Amino acid sequence: MTIPSAPSPHRVVIVGGGFGGLYAAQNLGRAPVRVTLVDKRNFHLFQPLLYQVATGSLSPADISTPLRLVLRKNTNTQVLMDEAIDLDPMKQTLTLREGRQLEYDSLIIATGVSHHYFGNDQWRTRAPGLKTVEDAIEIRRQIFYAFEEAEKVTDPEVQQAWLTFVIVGGGPTGVELAGAIAELAHHIIPDEFRNIDTTRTRILLIEGMDRVLPPYPPELSAKAADALQRLGVTVKTSQMVTEMTDEAVTVRQGETVERIAAKTILWAAGVKASKMGEIIAEKTGTPLDRTGRVIVEPDLSLPKHPNIFVIGDLAHYAHTGDRPLPGVAPVAMQQGEYVAKLIRKKLQGQLLPPFKYVDGGSLAVIGQNAAVVDLGFVRFSGFLAWLIWVFAHIYYLIEFDNKLVVMVQWGWNYLTRGRGARLITGEAMDLSAKLEKMEKNRV
Repeated sequence: MTIPSAPSPHRVVIVGGGFGGLYAAQNLGRAPVRVTLVDKRNFHLFQPLLYQVATGSLSPADISTPLRLVLRKNTNTQVLMDEAIDLDPMKQTLTLREGRQLEYDSLIIATGVSHHYFGNDQWRTRAPGLKTVEDAIEIRRQIFYAFEEAEKVTDPEVQQAWLTFVIVGGGPTGVELAGAIAELAHHIIPDEFRNIDTTRTRILLIEGMDRVLPPYPPELSAKAADALQRLGVTVKTSQMVTEMTDEAVTVRQGETVERIAAKTILWAAGVKASKMGEIIAEKTGTPLDRTGRVIVEPDLSLPKHPNIFVIGDLAHYAHTGDRPLPGVAPVAMQQGEYVAKLIRKKLQGQLLPPFKYVDGGSLAVIGQNAAVVDLGFVRFSGFLAWLIWVFAHIYYLIEFDNKLVVMVQWGWNYLTRGRGARLITGEAMDLSAKLEKMEKNRV
């Protein structure tokens, strides 16, 4: 008598180890499936605190955790450090950069977004964005390199150009960067230099809309702008960047054009979907929105392919409210949990209702003791909002070791106004030469 072989477990492939992909993998840990998680990096990055790496408050390892460490107890899960470059929905295969093909029964794509320069990609090397550890380290280097160069020059105009920082984009990332640089220049390092007065540092926040933090209620935007101005940030709203050079940035407001001499320009103005969005559109016929995000069904699947799911920042989910869900970590987390549960239910012959996001509120920090919080039923700012922001971010850090390190580091910084990670790494060279080298390495 022939003994029938056991059926192969359901194969789930997850592309992307950010919040969405990682939460999906964690919630499939005890399911009767075989999970393969693919990511270009071997670690999960807690992006909401990336600006603190960029300004020297934290080190990259404080907000990063190896994916294998997080998923070590999931015996049904394999982690591959590779990049997805193609998709065949008919054969149900995913092609990786190193040539391997993965077969799947369910595919979860959570590859996120990258910087968007609105057709001005030549600005990329002049104004780095903040999405990766490498971005944060480069921004940190530019910030502290600027102070070092200002210390050496004697020409007042050149010195002031080195002490001028322009942040393009008044969303949460831009607000956080501007506030952190202002605290650094005005309160933390003034006693460390001899030839410059760092309190003369100019920090300009440029926003194309009529207020900072446009997604937030107007009253919180106003409070955020007031807090930034108290820190020494000049907020310029309803202004658009039209040109950048190694020496200056040009902004326009109506018919008024202003040239700002600045050696350091940072980009926080927009995002576009990862390359995977274009691959999905080409291979499946799924439409994209104008930023390249994939328009998904109410259960986060693709219209013609119910076994392919897109979650997180790459997903355009417009089935609740009058606008798509925002690209924030809580959305990605809940979507990852939902898709994992949906797959488990389908294997049991059951269905789930459409995905519904539970909005726990929005938070943005401006500086020490200053933040804004919108919980829906109540909105407030100041020290209490800052405390809520602190504990919320520590709560969502992945591993206990990271939470402990960040709590100790923040506590020490709060008491001493110190910055323990102010390292200028890499080769010592002229800024323009460094940017040129970055571009060559990127290509």
